[in-house]
Amino acid sequence: MHLFISPGQLGVKPPVTKPNHAFFTELGEEGFRKLVSDHYELLKESDIAFLFPVDAADDFAAAKKHAADFMIQISGGPSYFNQSRGAPQMGRRHAPFKIDEKARVRWLECYAMLLPALQTEVSETNIRSFWNYLNVFSQWMVNTPTYPSN
Repeated sequence: MHLFISPGQLGVKPPVTKPNHAFFTELGEEGFRKLVSDHYELLKESDIAFLFPVDAADDFAAAKKHAADFMIQISGGPSYFNQSRGAPQMGRRHAPFKIDEKARVRWLECYAMLLPALQTEVSETNIRSFWNYLNVFSQWMVNTPTYPSN
């Protein structure tokens, strides 16, 4: 399964389509929490680890929980995120972090490593629906220009 990463552009916020609710139904809450946890573990070892509280175990666990709550909610599951954190307002929540296109791509690459393995429990159509959401939604989080490396 090839998961294409669309190029993003700072300040461009394309229309977002939520994932098929069947993605959550097929994966289940426990599977969803495992997916997000595995994603965070990949991020912890990546070159964008500095964007996450990797040196504080409790904060890192809380970040995983908040991310899973959001992804579960956006995919048609229970509204855990709203119940614990209020309205998502993800652009505002991510504003303190310098997220450039390179970081966005790395974040997506970590999901792209995990999603194909879900084909034993989730249909390819629903995996692609979730991927398409991530691919577009992540463009909204980019808030910093990418500068060439020296």
